[in-house]
Amino acid sequence: MKLWRVLGRILRLTFLAASGGGDRGRAFWGGLGIYAFILGLQFFGVWISLRLIAWNKAFYDALEQMDGGAAARQIGVFALLTAVSAGSFLLSDWLRKRLLMRWRENLTRAAMSRWLEGKAYWRLRPGLSPTPVDNPDQRLAEDCRLFVHHLLGESLELLSKVVALVSYVVLLWNLSAFPLSFALGGAQIEIPRYMVWAAFVYVALSTLLTHGLGKPLKGLYFAQERREADFRHALVQMRENATEIAVSGGEPAERRRLDGLFAQIKGNWRHLIRRELILGVFTRPYFQTVLRIPTFLALPAYFAGAVTLGGLMQLASAFSNVVTTLSWFIFSYRDLAAFVAVSERLDGLLKAAETPEPLPSAPAAILREPGAGEALRTHGLRLFTPEGRALAPTPDLNLRPGSRTWLAGASGRGKSTLLAALAGVWPYGEGRIELPKGRMIFIPQGGHVFAGGLAASACYPEDPAALESENLRRLLIRLGLEHRADRLEAPAAESLQGLSMGERQRLAFARAILARPDWIILDEATSGLDLGAETALLRLLREEAPEAAILMVSHRPPLGLGAHDVIRIGGELSDPQDETQDSTQSEAQPEARMTA
Repeated sequence: MKLWRVLGRILRLTFLAASGGGDRGRAFWGGLGIYAFILGLQFFGVWISLRLIAWNKAFYDALEQMDGGAAARQIGVFALLTAVSAGSFLLSDWLRKRLLMRWRENLTRAAMSRWLEGKAYWRLRPGLSPTPVDNPDQRLAEDCRLFVHHLLGESLELLSKVVALVSYVVLLWNLSAFPLSFALGGAQIEIPRYMVWAAFVYVALSTLLTHGLGKPLKGLYFAQERREADFRHALVQMRENATEIAVSGGEPAERRRLDGLFAQIKGNWRHLIRRELILGVFTRPYFQTVLRIPTFLALPAYFAGAVTLGGLMQLASAFSNVVTTLSWFIFSYRDLAAFVAVSERLDGLLKAAETPEPLPSAPAAILREPGAGEALRTHGLRLFTPEGRALAPTPDLNLRPGSRTWLAGASGRGKSTLLAALAGVWPYGEGRIELPKGRMIFIPQGGHVFAGGLAASACYPEDPAALESENLRRLLIRLGLEHRADRLEAPAAESLQGLSMGERQRLAFARAILARPDWIILDEATSGLDLGAETALLRLLREEAPEAAILMVSHRPPLGLGAHDVIRIGGELSDPQDETQDSTQSEAQPEARMTA
């Protein structure tokens, strides 16, 4: 049953690699055509090997008969067969590498689509899902490559070995017409065509022993991949948080963490190489003797005069080909174990991404649907933590287009969770959300920047190529980022180097302005700015997006928001008169200088 599960997993992933997610169009059949052509070249290689087996008899018979002319002709035949074989191999290898990239691209795209659609990348994080996915970056990048690499290598070799085995067995059957006769306990025993039976018995026993010795390798390869990925991820985190680590003097803590992760790599590696050594104690001698055993087994026939020296070499060559073909499982055991481990990791990611399951400890019954009107409304919304703890009660919302609203409340009451539910990423809760018409944009607290550079971060998720650089330059200056405006043409990493939290949050406001949304949701998006800078930024946002509704979470009254409603998490809609008095007065004051 386990074997069928493994085969089913590999077939599913193979179809994704060939089709790119279910599309059976021209590219799908074109890829299969290339695969079939490569397989045909593999079969042609089998024919070449059969010709070389026949060449062994002709060449060694010429040597035995001291026929120099015949030997010279056979050397020419050998050179021709070698040239044809080399050309076939090189063409097959080139096509295989082309197909590898095509299928890797298909599989990677299909995996990325499933990982991104339905926000699986968000839902399958530890603490939010009963089946969190570890190291998804490695599975999308490395495992897709390794799967296609193993798929092409092992499947093409297996299919060609099946055809080759039939050819070699037929040849060996015809060559070993003589029996093996010997006396055992006074009885005369005769085994007809013993070379054929010896090949199968020899390989069957060796295969069983190989599997018994190497069975733990699959789990060890799986664990090694995971530990290597954990270590790489920690190094990436250290690079991304270099400033925080440096100013905190966090080098000892980082060293402890990295040392601990590397110790896990080292520990599993020791188990892995110990198991490989145990397997190698058998397989290495097997590899070194598999080409000599046939000659030893055929010696009785040679000494009995049943075959010539050339016939002996031909027989040994045919036996060797049968044994090496049957030994595909033995020779490929380590690669097959790695293949199964990679397919298990990749299939686990895709299955989890198809239907991300919420944790069972909390209700996941929030209904999000288009509303009948143009307002953003909630009805009976109750939010929970993933562990099932109820958050502070949320009043029913009825936010009108163009409204300004401050969402207030103490820390930990669920303000950011409410915004995540409105965005559709928080599943834990009950109630109904009626979504308004128009475009909605969310600006989180962190002021996240994106690897594409300054321009890409300013207009994310839109394509920066569609943005006039001069317009963006003027906007950055108005946002207080004039010292960054000159870096728009710089390389991505250089343009983002050294951005403070305040600068990141200013850049996020560029996103809100450039997107021209109908609804703007700000989740503590000014926490890294002083009051004057926050007021100026909010005023600029109102000027640039006068028709947009703004819902803002912050720990202090947003003076730059103008007249606004106030909603307190855990309380009723308060009278905005008192809350907005200071903000109305602040509008009459000169605009504050925007400083980070």
